[in-house]
Amino acid sequence: MFKRWLLALLSRVGLAMLGLCCCLVLLYLLACRPASSSNQQSLVWSGGATSKEGYMALLQEREDSHRHYIDSLTKQIAQLKDALQERTQQLQESLDKAKTRGVLPQGLESLHKTPTQADLKDFFLSQLNQAEVNSGVKLPNEYAVIPFDTFTLRRVYQLETGLTRHPEERPVRKDRRDELIRTVETALHVLNGPEQHVDNTRRKHTFSPSDFIQGLTRTERDRGSVYELTFKGDGPQDFTQLLLFRPFGPMMKVKSERVDTRSMLINIIVPLSKRADAFRQFISNFREVCIQQDGNVHLTVVYFGPDQIDQVKAMMDQTTRETRFRSFTLIQLNEEFSRGRGLDVGARSWRRSQNVLLFFCDVDIHFTAESLTSCRLNAEPGKKVYYPVLFSQYNPSIIYSNQTVLPSVQQQLVIRKETGFWRDFGFGMTCQYRSDYINIGGFDRNIKGWGLEDVHLYRKYLHSKLMVVRSPSRGLFHLWHLKNCADDLPPDKYKMCMQTKAMSEASHSQLGELLFKPEIEAHLKKKRGS
Repeated sequence: MFKRWLLALLSRVGLAMLGLCCCLVLLYLLACRPASSSNQQSLVWSGGATSKEGYMALLQEREDSHRHYIDSLTKQIAQLKDALQERTQQLQESLDKAKTRGVLPQGLESLHKTPTQADLKDFFLSQLNQAEVNSGVKLPNEYAVIPFDTFTLRRVYQLETGLTRHPEERPVRKDRRDELIRTVETALHVLNGPEQHVDNTRRKHTFSPSDFIQGLTRTERDRGSVYELTFKGDGPQDFTQLLLFRPFGPMMKVKSERVDTRSMLINIIVPLSKRADAFRQFISNFREVCIQQDGNVHLTVVYFGPDQIDQVKAMMDQTTRETRFRSFTLIQLNEEFSRGRGLDVGARSWRRSQNVLLFFCDVDIHFTAESLTSCRLNAEPGKKVYYPVLFSQYNPSIIYSNQTVLPSVQQQLVIRKETGFWRDFGFGMTCQYRSDYINIGGFDRNIKGWGLEDVHLYRKYLHSKLMVVRSPSRGLFHLWHLKNCADDLPPDKYKMCMQTKAMSEASHSQLGELLFKPEIEAHLKKKRGS
């Protein structure tokens, strides 16, 4: 009975499978049917011969079809990538929760495997083997060499002098001091350890910091830092050298997030006194970048005194008429010019409820839309303030003295050592949220005239828990202008003003050419005569 029922069931399944196969074959034949002759007739000219126009139209049609198909595939790939990333993140979160609860399924431990000490050791050894420590590497030229810094217990001798400009100094940064001190301490621990031998003999004395003579150190950005330390030996010509290497670990992901800058309004605050010609150049740059390109900017001008204010008002009114841009604020103060005072008044005058992003600017600054984006990305309320390093122009009459006509301002915006320098000693241009500015205490209102007010504010942020983002900006330029240092300035400010004036004129070599110009011309004259 059971066998008869099984045979009947098998026969029915066989018939069903046969019918399904027939249907699939029929569908395949229909799908692969060749195109009808009526479609081919469209490629034939009325005279019977194929036309060039017909072929070109067909090629164009097929090219458009392929382009649409490629675009569709590109979108699908992007969507699949996003979905894969989302699923991977969900899986990782699930694994994290499972591991926390101690219920990680068997076989998935490797997906959540923490690198072991042996894995890290192998990685660090690979870093050592690839770094230029035990042997040299082939370099293309002298510019590829990474120079060493020389250091003792008290001094560092360096080629990259940084903001201090000192070729020899005590380390200013605490992390730098701690690094060198710990390096010497590590070296002493190694030299005084039980396994340390020199020429297969036990050392004759215990090393101390007074035995340290000097060290060399340099850092390969992708490998690590190497330290070569020299200590006194048992005699005047006897030394002990120790080579240490601190490898860099593997790259770690900290966070990944999307930042929408469309709603981030920037309030550009400019303190001004007289200088209507400079403001004309500034408002032209403002119209091009802020009105035509960005569109989410407010301009606050704090003007000191009555002189030339009518010209400034006229330029702002003209801008409103021609562009219909009305996001201006003009504040007039009948008092002596003070940059810090003007920026403080402009920042505190904001009456909207929105916590606006402030951009403290000067009338001599030329900025781009890219610099405004950097302002939005590098400032965050309660977390970060942005202090860009702008590129300061040299005197165009010196730089382009061999040309009959000076290039336009736009053509002069070139970042080269012959045209200017990174103004790393200036802290006046900054982006920060108004809430952070108010909470930190703002500018020192007792400072009058030029200088120091920006340094004081900068130090307030350094002493706070906010992160200070300090980096060169390729979209911020300080346009050269004639600088007058007032006689009534205090000696320290007057000295700062004169130093800035000297640095802004020309490069060292260009100033040297001006100084030795008579000798150079006499030499050229002598050569022509011979």
